[in-house]
Amino acid sequence: MQSYYAIVPAAGSGSRFGGETPKQYQMLAGRPLIYHSLAALSRHARIERVWVVLSPEDKWWRQHDWTSLGYKLETIFCGGATRSASVRNGLDAAATAADDEDWVLVHDAARPCLSQAMLTALCDELAGDPVGGLLAVPVADTLKRADAEQRVAGTEPRDGLWQAQTPQMFRYGLLTRVLTEHRTGTDEASAVEAAGFRPKLVQSDASNLKVTYPVDLRLAELILLARMQEGQ
Repeated sequence: MQSYYAIVPAAGSGSRFGGETPKQYQMLAGRPLIYHSLAALSRHARIERVWVVLSPEDKWWRQHDWTSLGYKLETIFCGGATRSASVRNGLDAAATAADDEDWVLVHDAARPCLSQAMLTALCDELAGDPVGGLLAVPVADTLKRADAEQRVAGTEPRDGLWQAQTPQMFRYGLLTRVLTEHRTGTDEASAVEAAGFRPKLVQSDASNLKVTYPVDLRLAELILLARMQEGQ
């Protein structure tokens, strides 16, 4: 029987967000932003363990109480200079538990509104898939390409375009191999694509947003508070 594990790379500084405190430690609905991302993974019945990969110089993690996240969470201070390096280090840590055919879900630390329904849909749809895949949403807005002067150079057709989200879910052995061989790209799916595979797109929705700018934090809080009121 295949097991499910999760890795959350959280060694970045979130420079686009601004401020001295890294983005993942900004307060959101009474907790650090990353708490909500970890909680979504930790409370899902299928996920057996969650590794959060932090920078060796991280001085914020120990300022908070994480005990309510439960026994699944394991903290490792071995984050790399890039997302890919942090994920590879997380995969190394997972080697004590994961077999090649087990599933690994890589999730953004700054994507706090992941719902249990989205997680279940991802696991269900990919359970028998030979490659794996990721949550994503079809692009709805018109896309403009800018020139050097930030004027419109053209309008891009959006047919068939999807906006990638996380978690991105692949077999442990496959993901370990492709991230060793292909170290460029902005996400795990890019490395899997570069190795010649075709990840499957599993439709999500816009509520699974990534907090990049301060305005995103307010929107994420509204989503989380609405769910709390609904008892989710």
